[in-house]
Amino acid sequence: MQTIVLTAHLAAPPEACFEESLSVDAHTASMSRSGERAVGGVTTGVMRLGDTVTWRARHFGLPFTMTSVISAHDAPHRFVDEQVAGPFGRWWHEHRFEAVDTGTVMTDVVEFASPAGPLGRAVDHLVLTRYMTRLLRTRNAWLADAVRGPRG
Repeated sequence: MQTIVLTAHLAAPPEACFEESLSVDAHTASMSRSGERAVGGVTTGVMRLGDTVTWRARHFGLPFTMTSVISAHDAPHRFVDEQVAGPFGRWWHEHRFEAVDTGTVMTDVVEFASPAGPLGRAVDHLVLTRYMTRLLRTRNAWLADAVRGPRG
């Protein structure tokens, strides 16, 4: 299993960051490069505890479908989304939000594993960790701009 931990500083209060992070519409907008879109469950608006969403996207030129559930929800401090059906053997993503003088420190902790035993572990190590880290950084940069609001 691979673990990715990323920290981002957002110039907004935790409540705004938490809400935007749970927005299906914001996620879709932030992942436009992969064409990620919600095709089942909650397909628009802000998700809550127990909500599921099915995502369809294209990665590495291949179509993928993944259904995830919000399995933990402690507004505005933390939530977890995890795969219930899809391409991973395991996908668990914790989002933490901590108030600081300049806004919010957001921490992503992602644990994932591909299926297929040793071959999957090699793919995770050689390809997917770097790819997923880049996707998360892109998402976090988009989120930082979104919660900052219009610049004057």
